[in-house]
Amino acid sequence: MNLLRAAGTVSAFTLLSRITGLAREILTTTLFGASALTDAFMVAFRIPNMLRRLFAEGAFAQAFVPSLAAERAAKGDEATRSLIDATATVLAWALLLVSLAGVIAAPLLVWAMGSGLPREGHDAAVVMTRWMFPYIACMSMVALSAGILNTWKRFAVPAATPVLLNLCVIGCGLALSGPLQRAGWPGIYALALGVMLGGLLQLAVQVPALASLGLVPRIRWRPSEVRAAWAHSGVRSILGRMGPALLGVGVAQLSLLINTQIASHVAVGAVTWVSMADRLMEFPTALAGVALGVVLTPLLAAAKVQGDRSPDQAAEFSSLLDWGLRLVLLLALPCAVALLVFSLPLVAVLFHNGAFTAADAQQTARAVTGYGLGLIGIVAIKVLAPAYFARSDMRTPVRIAIVVLVCTQLFNLGLVPWLGAAGLAVSIGLGALLNAGWLLRGLLRDRVFQPTVGWLGFAAKVALASVAMGSLQAWLAWRLDWLAMDKLPRAGVMAAALLASALLYFGVLALVRVNLRALMRRRAAS
Repeated sequence: MNLLRAAGTVSAFTLLSRITGLAREILTTTLFGASALTDAFMVAFRIPNMLRRLFAEGAFAQAFVPSLAAERAAKGDEATRSLIDATATVLAWALLLVSLAGVIAAPLLVWAMGSGLPREGHDAAVVMTRWMFPYIACMSMVALSAGILNTWKRFAVPAATPVLLNLCVIGCGLALSGPLQRAGWPGIYALALGVMLGGLLQLAVQVPALASLGLVPRIRWRPSEVRAAWAHSGVRSILGRMGPALLGVGVAQLSLLINTQIASHVAVGAVTWVSMADRLMEFPTALAGVALGVVLTPLLAAAKVQGDRSPDQAAEFSSLLDWGLRLVLLLALPCAVALLVFSLPLVAVLFHNGAFTAADAQQTARAVTGYGLGLIGIVAIKVLAPAYFARSDMRTPVRIAIVVLVCTQLFNLGLVPWLGAAGLAVSIGLGALLNAGWLLRGLLRDRVFQPTVGWLGFAAKVALASVAMGSLQAWLAWRLDWLAMDKLPRAGVMAAALLASALLYFGVLALVRVNLRALMRRRAAS
């Protein structure tokens, strides 16, 4: 399997998801600005989204995918199908209970996430949380399906399905916000309806892909069958892995909760500013980190099993990591430079429309710059953490995450009073750099990762190309008044600027003879 082709497939669909997600945010800010109701939607959506990252894409995926890949490599497809059915049964029952509890506890959840919301925003957030909370059930089952498909090296469907969420939110926002307002309801409730519709559609499109492999999970409902599923050794193994993983991912989500809580007290609109900056930061994260993490996680788990059997295969684990980290540097460093020096033009083109004012754009741009400081760390974690999970070492990333959480909040104490909402993004970026550096140090110390020759030269060449590109972007950001330009000319200038930046970056890489072809041809061991 060509690794770059697989990562490229995931990256392309994930990029499409981020583009439609960006369109979703543009629609939100254009229609509703950075207001108390917009903050309410951001808080309400973050609650099921946080739980999705905690349970679905977080602890569950980190425990399930390596276990599934190892089970298949060690025992074959039939045993793996039994594990899938048992896991789906336990997961379905757990989700039913969690969804009911979330709907009931919505007021408490909103208070915990955004106690600084004004009364109007709080009440709207409670209603939207109740409407959207079952989204976590849909997405957890989607995560189960994605884990199965990725283990069978079918990456396209799981990567493409998030687009449906964004399209549903956009469609409902355009079609229903006006009628809801005329009926006396806040128009922003249309976005909450779109979230639930999107969750249901994402789950529905998994079924044909699983059916083509004969792997549609069979969920058991009889008490005796549920007890048997709970007692399955593979399920027990996944639950054992989930404990430390849940703590590790929970630390990251606790940091998100704290930051949202702080933002709700900074100013009206601050939650929206940071959310819009986060949306821009997710573009490079999707292009490099998410795609590489999805592709490498099952491959690293299989390489670990095969490496235990053969010393020759053990080198494949380190080789996969080396390839992934080189791509992280190649793709994330220029993106980090762009976020640092070109943030205001990006925000002006994307969000400075309708009810989103110039002041909102400037505040959002400051937060984007903060994320740029730590983007390399944010992306690198997506590659480094799976190396620990594949080795069944869930505790080390957890210990690191706990220390980083404490450090991030210490950063907040010093930076938020000085920088406002942007201080939250700077703190997250600095924490990510600390986290990634610590993870890398552990892999080097244990000699699990042994970098191949030429790393220093490769890094210097990528840095040179990034500086050249950043110099052009910094001049364009300083020379042009991006906030004053009309929308259409501004978009055209931005397109030309990004094209020139890409040509300059890859042109310098070609001049200094970076061997991109070798990275493109990297294949996984069969």
